Amino acid sequence: MSHDTDKLIRQLSLVAFLMAERRPVTAREIKSSVEGYQEMSDEAFARRFYSDRAELQGLGVPLTSQRDEYTGEELYNMRSERYFLPELELNGEELSALQTAFYLLEGQFAYAEPLRLALQNLALGRPGFSEAPTRTAMRVEVLDPEYSTEMQGRLSKLEAAISKQRTVKFPYWSISRDEERERTVNPYALFQDAGAWYVVGQDLDAEDERTFRVSRIRGEIRFATRRERDFRLPAELDVDQYRGRPPWQIGDSVGEARIEVGGDTAWWVQRTYGGSGRVEDGVFVTEYSSLALLGSWVLRQDGRAIPREPEELRRELARALRLVRERHEKEPRRLAAESDGHEEEAVERPAAPVAPERFAVLQALLAYLLDKCGDDAEAEIPAGDLVERFHIPEEELEEHLSLLNLVNFGGGCYAVYAELRDDTVRVDKELFGDTFRAPPRLTPLEARAIRLALEFVGPMIAADARTPLERVRSKLEETFGEFELVQTPEPHVQRAEEDLVTTLSRGSNERRLVEVDYLKEGEEETSTHLVEPYSLERRLPYWYVHTWDRTREGERSFRLDRMRSARLQRGHFDPREGFDPHEFRDARPARIWYSKEIARWEVEKGASPLDDGSAVAEKPVGSAEWLVGEILSYRGEAVVLEPVELRRAVAERAKELQRELGLSRVRVPAKS
Repeated sequence: MSHDTDKLIRQLSLVAFLMAERRPVTAREIKSSVEGYQEMSDEAFARRFYSDRAELQGLGVPLTSQRDEYTGEELYNMRSERYFLPELELNGEELSALQTAFYLLEGQFAYAEPLRLALQNLALGRPGFSEAPTRTAMRVEVLDPEYSTEMQGRLSKLEAAISKQRTVKFPYWSISRDEERERTVNPYALFQDAGAWYVVGQDLDAEDERTFRVSRIRGEIRFATRRERDFRLPAELDVDQYRGRPPWQIGDSVGEARIEVGGDTAWWVQRTYGGSGRVEDGVFVTEYSSLALLGSWVLRQDGRAIPREPEELRRELARALRLVRERHEKEPRRLAAESDGHEEEAVERPAAPVAPERFAVLQALLAYLLDKCGDDAEAEIPAGDLVERFHIPEEELEEHLSLLNLVNFGGGCYAVYAELRDDTVRVDKELFGDTFRAPPRLTPLEARAIRLALEFVGPMIAADARTPLERVRSKLEETFGEFELVQTPEPHVQRAEEDLVTTLSRGSNERRLVEVDYLKEGEEETSTHLVEPYSLERRLPYWYVHTWDRTREGERSFRLDRMRSARLQRGHFDPREGFDPHEFRDARPARIWYSKEIARWEVEKGASPLDDGSAVAEKPVGSAEWLVGEILSYRGEAVVLEPVELRRAVAERAKELQRELGLSRVRVPAKS
């Protein structure tokens, strides 16, 4: 047998022995009774037992120890009631909503496999639980801009390093310095923010806690040592402090700005950036670490945000608007030739998606086989059902069954005997079979998968379950086991967003009209629209609803963070024949040049690099207002090349903004 197989037999048999004994036992008793330890020397046993115990505890198995006050020996114990899932309080609608989440995420979610296994355990023994996708699953699309086979492979490797607390090495491209070098990192946690994956950990070279964008890791991620464990997670780790920060607050704060926001803009700023500042009498007060990036945000508001303090911010905006005008009023510059790009990188062989631990798969498989027996002593199960349910490769199914057959409770007593005959698995329940009939508690990885699913599509779960998401989440977390998920952030789902998704989802499912109040980019007040909602889309980090707008008589897509309210109407609508709403169907292309100061970030998003370090891209433009605000936010480092009328519109708007923001007479320092 392989080293991995031997370890699994030891660990499963250790769990079985401790559950059977129902009393604290010594290490000597474990060595003499548990499958796999008997033939070891005392030194080898001490090393392997310590390693197995730490791994099991890392998997959420509640193995505890205490010192005997008389003999001084360490005693080991595990209460079976803490090993299994407590009775789950989720009702059928809530559980079906979670299953819908799985269908929404499969194919676009690196944690799909541990999520699948978690749902298998949650649903075990619950009659009537349907795996068929609901109507919601058919009308919602989830798009993760960073999802790829390479990305899921990197996440899988980093997950393994975090769970084993192993130091890793990887080549990393620092985009701000345009420099690639090897980093040595103790990885603490993975998190997603604004559609991008990050790993936070201790950079051993810089001797500081840093975040690294996973998509900027180049080449292979490898363990730095051969030790079983290299570090321990810091108790004070708070992943949430790294998430949700606006660009101008990444880094140490250097000052506080005051920006006037009026009308419905103040409402939108409070909802979107309330955690990054405060709105006082129509003034947004926010700390900043980058004056330039704060200036980008102000210009992106296209006149709806007026800078008041500090004066340095006003000077930066005056300089930026002058540069925007100059570069759009002059004839477009002659572009450099397209670059061939960097030398071909050696592409690592993509690893599998984040996979549940094999120990957890065996736990769940054992519970499922015994549940199928029920109160009978035996059962027959189509092999294809097990392959499909647990995603076990057909050629490995027999090996999995053989492993379960070897789980020894001590004294030659077993839980199950399962045999593959042709296309059928015959199961015989052994003496201790009923002990493992219930599903085990979720592992930290499975719990993490559920939390991430809530982050991705939580409002849809609430809509389908007709239950507030907070209630579903709290019920779920009661089943996670007795461990802290310090390395997994709490799902950031606003109740307002949840309510909007619920209303629009119901309108789409029931073919009912919905009236929405919407703050369009470039406007200061919300406008009311009567819409036919057709489908929802989760394009990280935003939610969108695609509709036919009866008020404007046209196809419209609305971003939910800009939607103030949505009200279900009594009137119904018939689906329009041949109408397949898509945000950019009627868009026109715009060609945009990016200076070498910002080109690296745009190339990362898909722009084409040019030989002089700049870049060029073609983008679909649904509205001129959107493009103008977008170009202004680049502070003169992005220029519309064509069409001419949009280029002219940017120049005219920059001139108007100089006056509207009171910047016409602000002195701009001469270029050095």
